[in-house]
Amino acid sequence: MLRTTGGFWDPVLWIIAFIVIAIIAYIIRGFGRKDYKKGEQAKPYLSGIEEPSKEEVYVKAGNIYWGFIEALRGYYDAMMKIHTGIINDYVAWFVGITVILFIAIFLVEVI
Repeated sequence: MLRTTGGFWDPVLWIIAFIVIAIIAYIIRGFGRKDYKKGEQAKPYLSGIEEPSKEEVYVKAGNIYWGFIEALRGYYDAMMKIHTGIINDYVAWFVGITVILFIAIFLVEVI
């Protein structure tokens, strides 16, 4: 038991409380409806309209960020040229930028 100004912390007490709460939740869940069927009842209700296929309602990221990407087209074109998809390149960029930052911080400390 750990005594603090805000009370005490007893891990065993918290574990027991968690177990009691889990048992109570399981008992409440047991009172649920037994006639639930996963098939038709699991579908979302869309005012009687048949749910469209996932391909029809799927919004691609290019559509969501179109205005943002179009506004920064020059930046994205430059970034796409240096984007290779190889993790070694990213690590090299990270190490290089970190070295530059450490040198800059060191120079500020010296001056």
